[in-house]
Amino acid sequence: MSRPRLATIRDVAALAGVSVGTASKALNGRGSLRAETVARVREAAGQLDFRPNQAARSLHSDRTYTVGMITTDTIGRFSIPLLIGAEDILGAGQVSVLLCDARDDPIRERHHLRVLLSRRVDGIIVTGRRAGTRAPIGVDLPVPVVYAFISSTDPADCSIVPDEAGGIRLAAAHLRSAGRTRLVHVTGPEHHHSAQVRAAALTGLVAAPMFGEWSEAWGRRAAGLLLARDLDLDGVVCGNDQIARGLAEALREAGRDVPGDVAVTGFDNWDVIAEASRPPLTSVDMDLDGLGRTAAGLLLAAIDGSPAPGRHPHPARLVIRDSTVA
Repeated sequence: MSRPRLATIRDVAALAGVSVGTASKALNGRGSLRAETVARVREAAGQLDFRPNQAARSLHSDRTYTVGMITTDTIGRFSIPLLIGAEDILGAGQVSVLLCDARDDPIRERHHLRVLLSRRVDGIIVTGRRAGTRAPIGVDLPVPVVYAFISSTDPADCSIVPDEAGGIRLAAAHLRSAGRTRLVHVTGPEHHHSAQVRAAALTGLVAAPMFGEWSEAWGRRAAGLLLARDLDLDGVVCGNDQIARGLAEALREAGRDVPGDVAVTGFDNWDVIAEASRPPLTSVDMDLDGLGRTAAGLLLAAIDGSPAPGRHPHPARLVIRDSTVA
């Protein structure tokens, strides 16, 4: 049996009533075409189940329509939501993503970089398992690079980072708007970038921060310390969801109602923690998928010749649940 003939760009152009050149521009996002024309061409392509020839497309445009993503986030806690957001944008432009895990190993990272460049990727997104800064992945690279979640130390590079300071202030403002005036801050290790940024953002809004670990166990110990000091507190802004969950449980076991007596907020909006807590946690969401979409948009713009150097903060949002609302 003969194979069915695949639709060509000429078939799409004929069905849409445009020239082959116009059909090509509409499908590749090039040129200045009317929105109605682009929509008509894409509708025709959908009706014909048209699949562009990637080899011919790359040869014509001098692009491979692939980008690399290098991450150090082995478990994917932060890079997977970011990757999903990036693919929302890149996939719409028929751009594929090659994901490489460097595992915090400089040698492995350099290997991945060489491989991606040898495959002629159009650009690279660099991310990691923690916010903060890192040295540039390379110097004078032949393709644009966007740093996402983590920031490059070179101000000439393009970095898109979560607004952690703004996010933690959202939590404090929410507690104050609910009438909570005696607030404390319980967070992670004092040397950790995120703990420093979030604690500094709360200066003057809460009592001196309590530094510890990013764990439920530390949240429970911190609750014990607060109760032992017999502080007249009515709200706790926690540095992450694990701390908040442990602290809320310890308060409840000690006979303190959450949120009746003490309201508690977390950070990260990690659903497996925040939604399973008792009560469910109000938490700051860094909008990692949105950050990924922004990173992909910045990379595509740089590939098209419009880079955006500098450090770009991405706004966080507050997800309100029962731990702060009686």
